[in-house]
Amino acid sequence: MQVSRLDGTARDAAMQQLPQWTYDADAKGIRRSLRFGDFAEAFGFMTRIAILAEKADHHPEWFNVYNRVDILLTTHDAGGLSQRDVNLATAIDAITV
Repeated sequence: MQVSRLDGTARDAAMQQLPQWTYDADAKGIRRSLRFGDFAEAFGFMTRIAILAEKADHHPEWFNVYNRVDILLTTHDAGGLSQRDVNLATAIDAITV
């Protein structure tokens, strides 16, 4: 199944729905940084996201140090931001509420 990159209008509309995320033009994706109480909380969050990502067959690029998790969502096959990224970002936001 081919995944399409969002055009500028669709990307802007999606970003309105994702206020915690920023668009990174260089990475052609969206970023969010989260902080937790400690490493165990950060790792637990990553585990919950990993299960969602695996089910969606769409995996984040992320970085973790102690209580911080930095996430980049982009769809390499589409050459940038796709609806798959928006869907995963929305799921991540639902978990962090």
